[in-house]
Amino acid sequence: MNDNFAKDVLVGLTAEYKHLSSKYFYDDNGSRIFQEIMKMPEYYLTDAEFEILSMQSKQIFEALKFSKPFNIIELGPGDGFKTYKLLEYLVNQKVDFKYLPIDISQEAIDILSNTLNQRLPELKVEPRVGDYFEVLSDIKDSDSPSLLLFLGSNIGNYKTDQIIELLKLFNDNMKLGDKLLIGIDLKKNPITIHNAYYDKHGITKRFNLNLLLRINRELDADFKIDDFDFYCHYNPDNGEVKSYIVSLRHQKVHIKKLNKIIDFEYNELIWTELSKKFDFDEINDLAQRSNFKVNTNFLDCKHLFTDSLWEK
Repeated sequence: MNDNFAKDVLVGLTAEYKHLSSKYFYDDNGSRIFQEIMKMPEYYLTDAEFEILSMQSKQIFEALKFSKPFNIIELGPGDGFKTYKLLEYLVNQKVDFKYLPIDISQEAIDILSNTLNQRLPELKVEPRVGDYFEVLSDIKDSDSPSLLLFLGSNIGNYKTDQIIELLKLFNDNMKLGDKLLIGIDLKKNPITIHNAYYDKHGITKRFNLNLLLRINRELDADFKIDDFDFYCHYNPDNGEVKSYIVSLRHQKVHIKKLNKIIDFEYNELIWTELSKKFDFDEINDLAQRSNFKVNTNFLDCKHLFTDSLWEK
């Protein structure tokens, strides 16, 4: 049993306002469902970031200004679909670098490694499974400069104080002159954001309810999935999309490994995810508060998304 998972589930489901951390979405099945989400036509984030990394690889490389061989360290690469175009450009230009993808999912890392070995056999890949910061602290002692990739707007899944804490941890595990390329979703027409997250296909619902299946499997619980639904809401004033699991009836769920019975009211919510959107003033503020300097904001053609390059 994963002790952190058990503890966080217990704390979240016994709180006054129930909540579960989105970081637990990404078991192997959750990672597969998220690949489906990224392929939805309404989910603009994937295409916008893919465009940036495909069309502006040269500009990104030139902005790094690294004068010797370097590392590209990607935190949570998933299937590597977006990063591939940047890696392909660098390999074709005979740039001397190593790619170190870090993910908590062994399956995701295995699939990524196999794909890259087949499609880019010249690429030097050193995959790692585990905690970002354990791996980063090992690499920090290297003489090579590093580019950290934190793509896919993952930064928007944290509250502001947590974002600053995370970015400061990145900063602490980087050397002076290292760079961070961070994917950030921008504030835009609320209808565009609503359509991306409200999920008329039901895939995001499956993604959320998979978390209940994980609790059933790992903590021996008896959640009945048909008795729960999915809801999300976008607030254009503060840029926050919030996602919830909704209890469709009054019910009790027994989580045997926690020796706990959880009571759910009719229509009670479990908050599962925050997906924050930013403007450029907020991006500059985040960088400043976490001891980074914004170098360049690379934008897609519709200005929906930015890969923002920061420097320590």
